[in-house]
Amino acid sequence: MDSNTTGNQSIDTDAVIATAHAMADAARAAVLPYFRAEGLSAENKAAQGFDPVTAADRAGERAILDILERQRPEDALIGEEFGTRPGTSGLTWVVDPVDGTRGFLSGTPTWGVLIAVADDTGPIFGLIDQPYIGERFEGGLGRARLAGPQGERPLAVRGDRPLAKAVLFSTFPEVGTAQEGAAFARVARSVRLVRYGMDCYAYALLAAGQIDLVIEAGLNAYDIQAPIAVIEAAGGIVTDWRGGPAHDGGRVLAASGRQQHEEALALLAEAGA
Repeated sequence: MDSNTTGNQSIDTDAVIATAHAMADAARAAVLPYFRAEGLSAENKAAQGFDPVTAADRAGERAILDILERQRPEDALIGEEFGTRPGTSGLTWVVDPVDGTRGFLSGTPTWGVLIAVADDTGPIFGLIDQPYIGERFEGGLGRARLAGPQGERPLAVRGDRPLAKAVLFSTFPEVGTAQEGAAFARVARSVRLVRYGMDCYAYALLAAGQIDLVIEAGLNAYDIQAPIAVIEAAGGIVTDWRGGPAHDGGRVLAASGRQQHEEALALLAEAGA
């Protein structure tokens, strides 16, 4: 048994990692039958705009809950679809069974299953899983790895480079409020390339060394805790727009190097973000 001391407690590292992978496997099996299926419908959770939820979201989270109840019933859970389940162990699983439901509905393979486990310091291990492509990005507790159709390899970010040579991703061009959008635009004008609509896959690409920055706003904890664990394990940086912790969501800046991070932070601050 491999153990690790994190926060104020010692945990069974092997058991935690095995549970995370079992959750991801179960969510894959539950969600994939709905992807690109004829007649898949969505309910709108938003009072304004469009925030969809589908049967796939609910099936994925139920599958994750089933694994947790069988393997680690003492742990807590925060999920997008069914809320919070209390625990006694000091560990909390933070999960989103389909991050990128809009992409899922559109048939694009940029959505993913997000699974993180956190202690009182924040996320300590995370998975970004793309079931259709068959890629799984893993980070934390001594691991930083991508497993997929081309085999396995370590995850490592690009490292430092000037903002003028950086590639920036975000899910929506609007990026939150008008003020947040204006701040994002200030950074976007300073980079080499901007792309949109990648959902959690953008964070996976950053951890894999493909891009430099992801900037978003209006996130929840279950949107970002798994990406934080994966990116930090790969050597990257994830903070809020002031350089503080981003574990609870909100405004998020993920960077592959300190140079990009500091230059982007300065532009966000100049824009009054």
